[in-house]
Amino acid sequence: MNTITVDKEKCVQCELCIKDCVSKCIGLGQDDYPKMIYGERCLACQHCMAICPQGALSFNGKNPDESEKPSSKTVLGLIKSRRSIRQFLEEELSEDELKKIKDMLPHIPTGCNSHKMHFSFVEKKSVMVALKEKVNTRLLKMLNNKLLSKIAKHFETYKQSFEKGEDIIFRNAPHMIVVSSPITAPCAPQDPVIALSYIELYANSLGLGTCWCGYAEICIKLFPELCDILEIPKGYTPVYAMLLGKPAVKYQRNPQPEPYTISEIKEVIPKDSCWWCKTKRIFTNFLRG
Repeated sequence: MNTITVDKEKCVQCELCIKDCVSKCIGLGQDDYPKMIYGERCLACQHCMAICPQGALSFNGKNPDESEKPSSKTVLGLIKSRRSIRQFLEEELSEDELKKIKDMLPHIPTGCNSHKMHFSFVEKKSVMVALKEKVNTRLLKMLNNKLLSKIAKHFETYKQSFEKGEDIIFRNAPHMIVVSSPITAPCAPQDPVIALSYIELYANSLGLGTCWCGYAEICIKLFPELCDILEIPKGYTPVYAMLLGKPAVKYQRNPQPEPYTISEIKEVIPKDSCWWCKTKRIFTNFLRG
């Protein structure tokens, strides 16, 4: 279970850690200091530790003083300091800021050098508000459907947010980029993800904030009228969406992520595998393909 520890001598009770918790698993304890309330929801993103201006919050025993300071001066520094932004300023980006991103797009690598992806740029906050209202209305109707009651009970928290008019899908972002690819493209699922990865790093180098938005992607695929609003061409599949805007928050330090497992292959070591093991491996290889 993920935990947080708060140094009450340093904590100024600004509640930034609570506001920035995407899973809403941190709240105020009886002593009015931050407390992990729903540890099972925690994504271990460490945003709570990264955003604390006083370095008063420790995540899973990690010392915030041992975290690196954010830096965008080098590519590695940019990668380390990149954060998913879920709190945006209201103001729209300038045409020049959006143009810089658009002008970069032709240089993004693609499979077989296919340049047939489609980019939908939502450039006005008013359009984002309209999308929010349409999505909230449709989702509330689905969650209130008696035929879906067994499923809806698992989304009660979301339902309450929709009823309050909260924008938990688009996070009040002023802009969104949706990348689609033709179903016949050689690397139809991969190219848009590569494209958004490049967009994310470039946008962050410009001081802009981004957030990969899986909820938006699902809604766009689920409600065809959104595809029309986003002018996604016929025969194209919307692959993923990214929120974009100026960050309303500033992270004071980088997180201390857990390392991945790495195999260092330096020689070929013969291994005998049974036919069943090989069959399972083939099945696993294509399970999520």
